Amino acid sequence: MRKVKESLMEEAVPPPARGEEEHLSLALVNSALALPGGHTLDLLSTPARANHWLAERDLAPLDAGMREMCAAQLRSMREQVRSLFAARAAGLPALPAAVAAVNDAMTRVPTAPLLKWDDESGPHRVTPHPTSAIVDHALAALAADAADLLTSPDSERLTACGSSPCSRYLLRHGRRHWCSTRCGDRARAARAYARRTQGPDA
Repeated sequence: MRKVKESLMEEAVPPPARGEEEHLSLALVNSALALPGGHTLDLLSTPARANHWLAERDLAPLDAGMREMCAAQLRSMREQVRSLFAARAAGLPALPAAVAAVNDAMTRVPTAPLLKWDDESGPHRVTPHPTSAIVDHALAALAADAADLLTSPDSERLTACGSSPCSRYLLRHGRRHWCSTRCGDRARAARAYARRTQGPDA
């Protein structure tokens, strides 16, 4: 599929889907978008974009110096979490590799700042700051959020957007199955067009 031009990026990004502001993992899954006309938009496609996405969610500093390997890890986690959300929404078994990836991310980093002790500062607590550690902590936070969402009552409302070609997920509210007003309008227009073209004998 053709890539959306850089200059169109801002206007192509829809507002957050319902549930994204409470669940970082939902925002992660929705960071790859399928758009009308066969276009795609990946908010994590480059290290700079991945760094910006993490910084917007307070998961990394703006000057983290993200490398391609780090961005690739983030994209990989996105696909694993997406497969878990798809399985949950469809009522299907999860891929064991996806479950393992989420668990691995959660257990790879310490859950609290570590104790350090040196001649100048004496005992103190610190969180590691190398780029790889920043990404590991971000991945752990995203994985933990995905696990929380999948095991919470909210998981019953997890659904894929009902407007083709959108590929985003949301937490359903009432009968609404669309991630944005734009997708809702497109779905209604498609239904109206289908009714017109079917004719009175359909």
